[in-house]
Amino acid sequence: MTANAALFTFASPTDLILEIPANVQNQAYIHSQSFSHPSSGYQAYLNELCLNVVLPWLQADFAPQAKVSPSINALASFWELVNGTAIVSDGIRFILVPSEAMDLSELRVPQEWVDVSSLAGDYYLAVQVEPDEAYVRVWGYCSYEQLKNQGSYDASDRTYSLDATDVISDINVLTVARQLCPQESSQRAIAQLPALPQEQAQNLIARLANPEIITPRLAIPFQLWGALIEHGGWRQSLYQRRLGLPEQWSVMQWLQNGVSQLAENIGWGSLNLQLSAAGARSVEETQPQTILSRQLAIAGQTYELRIIPQTEEESIIWRFELRNAAVGAAIPGGFKLRLLTEDLQSFPNNEDIAITAVEQLFVEVALEPGEGIVWEIEPKSENYDREILRF
Repeated sequence: MTANAALFTFASPTDLILEIPANVQNQAYIHSQSFSHPSSGYQAYLNELCLNVVLPWLQADFAPQAKVSPSINALASFWELVNGTAIVSDGIRFILVPSEAMDLSELRVPQEWVDVSSLAGDYYLAVQVEPDEAYVRVWGYCSYEQLKNQGSYDASDRTYSLDATDVISDINVLTVARQLCPQESSQRAIAQLPALPQEQAQNLIARLANPEIITPRLAIPFQLWGALIEHGGWRQSLYQRRLGLPEQWSVMQWLQNGVSQLAENIGWGSLNLQLSAAGARSVEETQPQTILSRQLAIAGQTYELRIIPQTEEESIIWRFELRNAAVGAAIPGGFKLRLLTEDLQSFPNNEDIAITAVEQLFVEVALEPGEGIVWEIEPKSENYDREILRF
């Protein structure tokens, strides 16, 4: 709900004042308890208030298709580690940057949202959050180019700051600009961070998992940190280990004990299939088999990714299979199913490509105990965030 800015004597006429409903505040408080430290919990609290008030306004008045990027389920792993939330609409990325500070002399944006290519935004919205008075105040915005070229970098807290005099205070200007030039992107090319070897990433996660390290983002050089959290699987692993959670992505555990709650939240589940045994002559001789399954939305259609264990002698061959969820429907030509190592390296026979429409794509792989695999599909599924499946 939009409040009347004129009732707030401190506010500029161009400020957007939005009320925080009581149920939104209560829900955010409950969620804020699931973090490693009170400071990260409070950071999450402010971010959730900001998101759940500003996003409905964006959807109602500006960008009907606006949604969280990469997904709502990834938010906790970001808010544990860095302030801010990414919203995407029609290929344009908006970064909501909440602050409780009363001093609005500058907009401060964490470096992760500027110098990590897959996280950087096109526009940054300055949002003051006032929980006690139950409102948020969107007091301006800037483009990526403004922030990078006119802003100042502070190495002490790894933020870019833009003076309030350079921030565009009237949010309606952004609305008009996007309507006149809907395909325009202000973002410049951003250099890719150096690849992070798997062993080094695991060592960093083990070190930063200590919840006594209150701000892990400042504990290691930025190039290492940026590469670590850009990888969705490593970011999730760090968040979960800081909370003291056991391994949430063990495929063997999923098959034996059921899919973990975190994996269920993003769509993983198990299925029991009746597979005919070799030489079986009756229903009684068929063998039930548990497989793992996840539905994916790709290019407006629903597909199913399956993981099927196949026993060969004393080893297991894992079959990753992609099918169209509609009975009789095919996978269009041009689709790709690809498997990568945990640190995103290719290996022989790691992908299947549909040259023309096909019934299924599949890749089979033998893995060592504890080995991690990352799956990818082209074109990307909605809300895709890399995950490391542990075998």
